[in-house]
Amino acid sequence: MSFDLSTYKKTTPQKSLNLNWEINFNKKFSDKKKEVFYRELGMLLKAGVDFKKALEILARQTKDKLEKEIIQEIKDKVVEGKTIYEAMMVSGHFSAYEYYSIQIGEETRKLEEVLLELQKFFSRKIQMKRQIVSVLTYPCIVLIVTFLVLYFMLTKVVPMFSSVFKQFGSELPKSTQYIIKISNNSGIVFSVLAIIIIGLIFMHYSMRKKNGYRNFLAGMVLKIPFFGHLIQKIYISRFCQSMNLLITSKTPLITSLSLTAKMIGFYPIESSIEQIKYDITRGASLSECLKKHKVYEDKLISMVEVAEQVNQLDIMFERLSDQYNEEISHQTKMIGVILEPLIIIIIGLVVGVIMISMYAPMFDLSKIINH
Repeated sequence: MSFDLSTYKKTTPQKSLNLNWEINFNKKFSDKKKEVFYRELGMLLKAGVDFKKALEILARQTKDKLEKEIIQEIKDKVVEGKTIYEAMMVSGHFSAYEYYSIQIGEETRKLEEVLLELQKFFSRKIQMKRQIVSVLTYPCIVLIVTFLVLYFMLTKVVPMFSSVFKQFGSELPKSTQYIIKISNNSGIVFSVLAIIIIGLIFMHYSMRKKNGYRNFLAGMVLKIPFFGHLIQKIYISRFCQSMNLLITSKTPLITSLSLTAKMIGFYPIESSIEQIKYDITRGASLSECLKKHKVYEDKLISMVEVAEQVNQLDIMFERLSDQYNEEISHQTKMIGVILEPLIIIIIGLVVGVIMISMYAPMFDLSKIINH
């Protein structure tokens, strides 16, 4: 079997691409829906139902309008004579990774296996997202509450103490003076902070597709304690999942790398793949190419080197994917366990410093009054 990525440009009309971009801008075939779609389609095909009938059953049982339209569109294209992968490609709701995997399944007569692997891929992707959301939800809620508490204390509580201190006219500790100054300028402080946050968000969305910014952002993210290593593992896991699916489907190594680059969405891995493909065409092994890039862990490189020697890359990538998924699950739980008390301590320190700075002069004043 042989095909290359230029097929995409030859078979896809530009108007169709533009139209599909407009559709995707407003609507999205989510990962959860795709996971269900691939699972149920694979089950129907395995049960002996032909592809057209399977799509009719899926379209009939779904309640989601967008999903029904997508399935119906694919069925209509197949009836017109297009291949399954061409119908998916023209729809604009599937990535290159997905429809080229389907093409491989069609050409090798392993469509059921490919659908099962795609279902596993999206299932793992959804699980990772849920784990990350579960870890970040608590810290985010606590940080928002902390921000509101600080705002209340600086705008309501501190001014009350400040008016009391002015009546006595005694000299205040440095920490108290600083907090009163911040309180007096709290409107400016919070406005500037809000402008900075909005500016950063705007900058991110306007520059998120530029390679220079993506490289800078990825470098900053990887340096974050705990989270950086976790994010690196998440994307390495996706790399292993993608390579496992494509190599299992007998896709050439260069093509597998090209399709994997389209699905990763992480600049250090995407950029490294271009160099890896070039080195492989010059006769280097995959493990030798991976060694040149810091984003790949030593464990991954060693295992790939062993797999190349015994010609079992597909099996090795599957095992590596499972190992990384287990490590990610454990690490996300550990981060959650560490973050909760850490955030409580930080909040306690911030609130404690403000309260001590406000109450310390009150104690001094009470001593003067008693004397």
